Amino acid sequence: MWSFATDPEFQLELDWIDDFVRTRVQPLDEILGSQWNIHDPEFVRLVRPLQAEVKARGLWACHLGPELGGPGYGQLKLALMNEKFGMSRFGPIVFGAQAPDTGNAEILARFGTDEQKRTYLEPLLANDIVSCFSMTEPQGGADPLMMRTLAVRDGDDWVINGEKWFASEAETAAFFIFMVVTDPDAESPHRRMSMFVVPTGTPGIEVVRNYGFYGEKDDTHAHLRLTDVRVPDSAMLGGPGDGFLVAQSRLGGGRMHHAMRTLAQATRAFEMMCERVVSRSTKGELLANKQMVQEKIADSWVELRQFRLLVLETAWLADQGHDWKALRANVSAVKSIMPKILHDISARALHLHGSLGLSHELPLAAWLVNSFHVGLADGPTEVHKVVVAKEVLRTVAPAAGMFPDYVRSTRLEHARELYPEAAPTAEPSPEPAAV
Repeated sequence: MWSFATDPEFQLELDWIDDFVRTRVQPLDEILGSQWNIHDPEFVRLVRPLQAEVKARGLWACHLGPELGGPGYGQLKLALMNEKFGMSRFGPIVFGAQAPDTGNAEILARFGTDEQKRTYLEPLLANDIVSCFSMTEPQGGADPLMMRTLAVRDGDDWVINGEKWFASEAETAAFFIFMVVTDPDAESPHRRMSMFVVPTGTPGIEVVRNYGFYGEKDDTHAHLRLTDVRVPDSAMLGGPGDGFLVAQSRLGGGRMHHAMRTLAQATRAFEMMCERVVSRSTKGELLANKQMVQEKIADSWVELRQFRLLVLETAWLADQGHDWKALRANVSAVKSIMPKILHDISARALHLHGSLGLSHELPLAAWLVNSFHVGLADGPTEVHKVVVAKEVLRTVAPAAGMFPDYVRSTRLEHARELYPEAAPTAEPSPEPAAV
């Protein structure tokens, strides 16, 4: 049976989340700095009580399934929750489901040793600490096969040297997860890398500078230099050469969580657009009565619903037992369309607000910039479109002959073989019919 209805009991929770985020959490976006600066006294004073309410309601850190020690809400419910708390910059961390900590928690839950889980996962899930996932490098960008940061074995230790790029939340993180080259001569290029979990304060980790994006309160994306960073063999996540395996286990879910939060942001932009056009008049009538404005509203509503259904379908498939690798086409489809949805809807909303839309008084310009951010983070849009095409075409067989079986003459021949008693049909005339 097919159904698009939300379980009534869970809908009550979604309604509570919606009201809680709009009335209690969104105001934090205006008065606090980085949402990862958890040791800021104002964070402790204002955010911790809200987190306590979320925990008391059983809605805390719902991104891990029961097999990984989480509450077991599943990806579909998580998507519906993110659609609500993703409307605020502080929403995810108030609900214990903020990036990059969600993905790092999944890595530690799947590949961490018992000691690593005690040291890093347990305090991470409690939001006693935050973390940093560091993969990309200045010269490599989105191509992990261009990584040069190298870890060399030295007795029972590894010594790491190199540079990392746009390592988000590096200066507030309690630990890093670094993806580095450990076997540059491996026959398979996908077996050259390994993952290490490294505590902050380890000698040799230097923040060269921090970069920020327009619309963010603080510059939180670090350029790191690693000089003779020594870590024990026990710091490795998984085995030697498992770097790609570990990364892919986090990236599928991480991309979906980005999409869920992007859906929330695009929805909020759409709400602003709708309120604006029924409130503002020009040339003697409401903006809402102008056909070109109505086209923007209609296009935005349709695109938002299409994107939402794609996100929810992929989340539902994940809940049916499909791992992220099996859902590569779905996840990449979500990732590839996500920046366009946010870009187009926030751009229309900005335009309909006029000069106010461009100003710092509204977040629309920041969301427009964020559309480019989500089109680059976790792999650029072009890469994901290639993945979708390859996955779609992987099971398609080529035509056996010169012409495809779906040309008319072949279809007609097949029909006559199947129904030999049928009356013959007239052959199409080679000449155009007279008018």
